[in-house]
Amino acid sequence: MNQKTKRRVALVTGGRRGIGLAVAEGLARDGYDVAITGTRDDDVAQAAVKTLESHGVAATYVAGNVQDVGDHARVLDAVETALGPIDVFVSNAGVAPPQRLDVLETTPDNFDYVLGVNLRGAFFLAQAVANRMRKVPSETPRAIVVVSSCSAEMVSNNRLEYCISKAGLAMVVEGLAARLAGEGIAVFEVRPGIIKTDMTAGVTSKYDALIEQGLVPAKRWGRPEDIAAAVSALANPAVVFSTGTVVNVDGGLTIPRL
Repeated sequence: MNQKTKRRVALVTGGRRGIGLAVAEGLARDGYDVAITGTRDDDVAQAAVKTLESHGVAATYVAGNVQDVGDHARVLDAVETALGPIDVFVSNAGVAPPQRLDVLETTPDNFDYVLGVNLRGAFFLAQAVANRMRKVPSETPRAIVVVSSCSAEMVSNNRLEYCISKAGLAMVVEGLAARLAGEGIAVFEVRPGIIKTDMTAGVTSKYDALIEQGLVPAKRWGRPEDIAAAVSALANPAVVFSTGTVVNVDGGLTIPRL
């Protein structure tokens, strides 16, 4: 909690734009002081901070690369110095493979880069946050929310590294949820489906056609705000007993159908 404002504090990685910024905005609307991270401190990052502050809360930006495990302590120190101890951590930062290659042709460099950010980096940052939470007593339950992907269970053979990283995150959530349940820290996984962001701009026409053909029962693209709504719900201390829950935010994409 931020002792100056008496508001709860949230940290959202990858919060400069897209899903991360929408999640951060959702939490700001809910009354959280919000810290966001990204790999660059630029005009986009500063504009994001101003957007968050427009909701009447304190906000800060800390540049850092989730892949750099040795830098995690500095990032968390900066967040705590600016706002206070973290009550809600949203692990959102992630990357796609530099090259989309068939599973039989992909490279160690592709694999190591994706898992270094999406799995190894995400795991150790969540571990660091959890340990800091445990050191600061709180009468109010806290939460860690991991933004994963429907790719945790759906195969894409031209980016299997990404799928493997997200499947690994699913086990990270289960492990942390089981370990932290007795300490008032809930851990959840949110699995977005096909979401319209800058990252999916290059495949818009492809998925427009597939959605029109019935790929998504809801018959539309997902929006960053859909993810934000799920995260806000899970950040609510009242749902702490639902720890370990996986929430699919995909318009029914992953429902098995004949």
